[in-house]
This record gives sequence, structure tokens and C-alpha cells, in this order.
Amino acid sequence: MSNIREEMPVLARHEGEWFGTYTLIDPAAKILDQHEARLSCQFPQEGEYDYYQINRYTWADGRQEEHQFPGFYRGKKLWFDTERIHGHAWEADDATILLWFSYKTIPDFYLYEMIQISPDNHHRTRTWHWFKNHQLFQRTLIQEERQH
Repeated sequence: MSNIREEMPVLARHEGEWFGTYTLIDPAAKILDQHEARLSCQFPQEGEYDYYQINRYTWADGRQEEHQFPGFYRGKKLWFDTERIHGHAWEADDATILLWFSYKTIPDFYLYEMIQISPDNHHRTRTWHWFKNHQLFQRTLIQEERQH
């Protein structure tokens, strides 16, 4: 069993169920897409993963997607390596996690995410900055609340 909870205490505060809205915008702030999301952030007690996240997205037209993100802990970072993405997350301060990842099927593409959790652990704000060929081409703005 890893010591992820002790060495990444900000990440540990994210454990549980979250509900929110994702708004995708271009560099001029034009809305490109908007959808709801339910995320489950888990720290399995057994098995090969130190962290496990499930994202469920729902659009107004009824479309749905689900993605799973198992993670490994080492060196005070959370590492992801799935069929779809690879990347890592680390804590920047007592309220902020930074995440870098890229999609394996899209060359010269990556994104940075900043995740900030409130002092009461019930609200969080996330921003994604999407880059292609090292140029920003869109952002995702996310507001979430913990589900009880």
C-alpha cells in the first residue's frame, strides 16, 4: 500500500463524488461546447492502482461518455498511463494540483490542468489549457461541487 494520502494531502481531499459543468472555449472566449460531468475520485485499498478516477459526461442532446483513469503513485506525483493518455499530477500548494497529460493518438498535443479545492473541501474549480504544436487553441472551465 502506498503512502499517497500522506505525501499528497491535497489530492486526498478530492476523494469522493463530484458534480459540475464543463465549458469549452476558444482563445477569444467563444463557447465551443458545454456539458455536465460526474466524477468519482477513489483511493482503492486493494489492487494495483493507488488512485482511480471515473469521469461520466452528459450533453443536453443525450450523448454520454465514460472514461476511467487509474493512477500510480511514486515520487510525490500521480502518474497516468492508459490506452488513451499519459501524464502526471503534482501538488503546487495547499489548495492546488497541477496536471500535465497528452493523448497518445494525437501528436504534438498536450494540456495543463490546474485544480483548486476550497478550504471546506466541497467546491473545486478546474481549468484546462489545451496546446497543439505549443500553441494554445482552447480552454476548458470547470465548476464542481462535492456530492453528499
